[in-house]
Amino acid sequence: MTEGAAMVRVLMELVLAILCLLSVVSRVLSVSGEHYGINKTHHHDYCILGAGPAGLQMGYFLSRSHRDYIILERNTGPGSFFQRYPRHRKLISINKIYTGRQNKEFNLRHDWNSLLSDQPDLLFQRVSEDLYPHADAYPLYLSMFERELGLRVKYATDIGKVRAADFTGSKGYILTDQHGADYKCRVLFVCTGLWVPQQVDFVGSDLVEGYESIPTDPEDYKNQAVLILGKGNSAFETAQSILGRASRIHMYSPSPVRLAWKTHYVGDLRAVNNELLDTYQLKSLDGLVEGGLEDIAIVRRGQDGGKSRRTGGKKRTVKSTERKEQFYLTLSELLDNRNSNKSGNITAENLPGYHDDNFSLRQPYDRVIRCLGFRFNFSIYDGSARLLHSSCARGRLPALTAWYEGRGTPNLFVLGTAAHSRDYRMSAGGFIHGFRYTVRAVHKVLEQRYHNIAWPATRLSTSQLLSWILKRVNEASGPYQMFGVLGDVILLQGSHCEYLEEFPVQAMPQLSTLSGRLVSEHGLLVLVMQYGLNRTDTLGPGRAESEWTKAWKSNFLHPVIYYYRKLPTEKDMKQRPVGWPLPRPDAVHHMVEDFLTEWDQPISHSQPLRHFLEHCLQTDLRAFYAESCFRLSLTSRKPPLFCQQGYLNKQGFVGNSHLWQHAREAGLMPAHQGSVTPAGDGTFSEFLTHAGAAVTSTINFDL
Repeated sequence: MTEGAAMVRVLMELVLAILCLLSVVSRVLSVSGEHYGINKTHHHDYCILGAGPAGLQMGYFLSRSHRDYIILERNTGPGSFFQRYPRHRKLISINKIYTGRQNKEFNLRHDWNSLLSDQPDLLFQRVSEDLYPHADAYPLYLSMFERELGLRVKYATDIGKVRAADFTGSKGYILTDQHGADYKCRVLFVCTGLWVPQQVDFVGSDLVEGYESIPTDPEDYKNQAVLILGKGNSAFETAQSILGRASRIHMYSPSPVRLAWKTHYVGDLRAVNNELLDTYQLKSLDGLVEGGLEDIAIVRRGQDGGKSRRTGGKKRTVKSTERKEQFYLTLSELLDNRNSNKSGNITAENLPGYHDDNFSLRQPYDRVIRCLGFRFNFSIYDGSARLLHSSCARGRLPALTAWYEGRGTPNLFVLGTAAHSRDYRMSAGGFIHGFRYTVRAVHKVLEQRYHNIAWPATRLSTSQLLSWILKRVNEASGPYQMFGVLGDVILLQGSHCEYLEEFPVQAMPQLSTLSGRLVSEHGLLVLVMQYGLNRTDTLGPGRAESEWTKAWKSNFLHPVIYYYRKLPTEKDMKQRPVGWPLPRPDAVHHMVEDFLTEWDQPISHSQPLRHFLEHCLQTDLRAFYAESCFRLSLTSRKPPLFCQQGYLNKQGFVGNSHLWQHAREAGLMPAHQGSVTPAGDGTFSEFLTHAGAAVTSTINFDL
């Protein structure tokens, strides 16, 4: 090879290397084929911070509305939280695939992982069929969701600072990433979830291991005594994983354990994680203890191969074990004052003598693990963009309005788990199967506020209202999952009404502003799902109410309809009874709880609801056949509303052979009339869809 040819070859290799380098840089700085330069400013109407389930859900709704948006994610793929948590990799969100129904809306009541979209097969069951899936499945699902819907996500973009700015008279936000690039947006959605470990400062807190970093191999805990701080699902998940290896497990926290099947709050301890309750109650070395965390001290066992303490005037020597060091729990106030300096250098020499007697946690531990949950990261919000702390959950969550806008930060909305301050320990807003619906509600608020598009409403004749409500309570998943938080609002307008689905009921005083819909002098109805306020034994006798005349005593989830002659005010909301989602109404109706959650029976469900609606609307809502409407039109000055809106408008039920025969036998028409049957008996069922009449137990809500 000549020297010139060698030089050419070297140059070609250099060019190829440069091209490869440029390709890599291009991929890092690109999203969906669009290139973002370093230290540049990018403008969008909407910025979404975080590509978790809440961020992708809002991205879908903005994409469907053809809005200018961008999703910014610091990691290289969606759902990065689930790549690490839960640590022992089993989700506790129900993935019930088989319900015996084909109704997709109904099935979402029992699918706690799928996001909402217009693609009926874009469900979590495509990646897992397990009832409690492996956590690795969720990032796969989110990647599929993003890819198939073509959402605009920019990965490897770590936003380190958020500050407010004035955009043409309204407040907007500027986000700065790790490269110094700015993203200016009129509206900001914070969908970062909770990922900062919650910690408590106490003496010896530096000796404690965190849930976020503990080893997950059970063999690492073989024959060890373990103290776990906390009694939530992360604490019990950790305990359950080592239950067969640890010598004993004690769990310590201020509050007693709360069981989800008793409180109806899915954030409390779930049965899938509670095996330690068996070993505790059946006295197999494990146990639960209550006490404050701020007042404890974790002290180190002496390193001199043993330690001495006096008990009852006698000197007791404890021999060294095979473990390098052990820890004791005590109260900081019992330590020598000179040692109460929040340091873990205190040794067991300082323990008071009462530990040798009957103190529950007097034995030493090989490990102390902190499992106290997570909190919101407030640190990146600067100045006027700083979010306030809520008064619930010990300030771990941001304070929000009833429509999920930050208090004091207009045009900044918090969605997903971090928005749980609105319904903390009351509903499911901190979990995917709940906040997928609150995200949809917030999007409807945005469409009205920024684009003058009113909240979608279905216009119904009043005679259709009964069957429409029954349809919603039997299949709607939004009010079912977000019980007490999202409700259907029915704006009464005389002979017609407007039906608004899944409005945040705590924002009822702002209904007209947020929805663009007005309340008339006829008033409104609000339909919500509620648990009863009676504290009963959830597994004991008499736990359920089956008598429809005592429906107000229902304990389990059931529909409740509130009637207001005028829109409740802010004062009304503040003065509502404890535990009520809404203020005292002018009239209220409870539909009795149902074991099958099927509110479709004529005597227990349909008829009492009809009587309540007739009382509120002051009109007859019964459904009639055409022959009855004909007779009532001849004999009554004002026929029933159903006949006015149906039969007299040429929408009456067309008779079939059975009805003609019944009419002849009843003497309503001559025997020779009606011998020719109208074509197709299906007209009757078709009319039901439009008129919503004659609701009976034979209705198939899967249609």
